[in-house]
Amino acid sequence: MTRILGLDPGLQNTGWGVIETHGNQISHVAHGVIKSTAKESLPYRLSQLFDGLMDVLNTHKPDEAAVEETFMNNNPASALKLGQARGIVVLAPAYCGIPVGEYAANRVKKAVVGVGHATKDQISAMMKILLPQAGAVTLDAADALAVAICHAHFRETNQIWIKSA
Repeated sequence: MTRILGLDPGLQNTGWGVIETHGNQISHVAHGVIKSTAKESLPYRLSQLFDGLMDVLNTHKPDEAAVEETFMNNNPASALKLGQARGIVVLAPAYCGIPVGEYAANRVKKAVVGVGHATKDQISAMMKILLPQAGAVTLDAADALAVAICHAHFRETNQIWIKSA
């Protein structure tokens, strides 16, 4: 059994989802969203994000983590803030000694929906099919669960390739 934490970085809302894999079976453990206070300073918001992630890591004790890579934003100031939030999202599990995989958004969408340009609604709909025990899942948490599932798929493939080499 492997417990995987998927993360969808965002400064205002960072989605997280925890799954367990048993061979090629995947089961839902938990999911949620870490929110920062928009009216606060950037350093305080990043601190809120880090504290929230540490709570998730300490509560659910994942073996591995996976983070969605961010796309380039047209607004340089927004891109910089998102990059800083993503840095916190990558840092928190690494700080705890947890290996972190990174996946392009198109790879995550293709792994879960079968289409590299799937919408957030399509990802959310697939979570209802793949993880029915998760219940209602917000779009940010659905994206995070999709990242975890993508990691589980590629993790298994990489292990098979290593064993066959």
